[in-house]
Amino acid sequence: MAFKFEQLKVWQRSVELSGEVFELTKKFPKEEVYVLSAQIQRASDSIALNIAEGSTGQSNKEFKRFLGIAIRSAIEVVCCFYLAKRRKLVTDHEFSYFYNELSELIRGMQALRKSIKTA
Repeated sequence: MAFKFEQLKVWQRSVELSGEVFELTKKFPKEEVYVLSAQIQRASDSIALNIAEGSTGQSNKEFKRFLGIAIRSAIEVVCCFYLAKRRKLVTDHEFSYFYNELSELIRGMQALRKSIKTA
């Protein structure tokens, strides 16, 4: 692996989770394609993208900033799942699975952010 982010467990899991979200949203009705489907896909992709972009930044301070953005994107995905549940687009089981996975990912990103030393 050539890039720093490729070795980060939070990045690896965020890529997996984004793929799972994408597969799930394929079953959403057509009227959601440009609404919730697109939003939840963009937000879940944003988690991995911000981890990657921040890890190759110029400073640890910058990396921490990008991890904060990734965390906010993960929170956005959680909110999207609440909306999807309310619209009956996901089952209770699907909601619980993604809620738990996102909670774990957020905790991992928070721990990583706290471990980064800044000058």
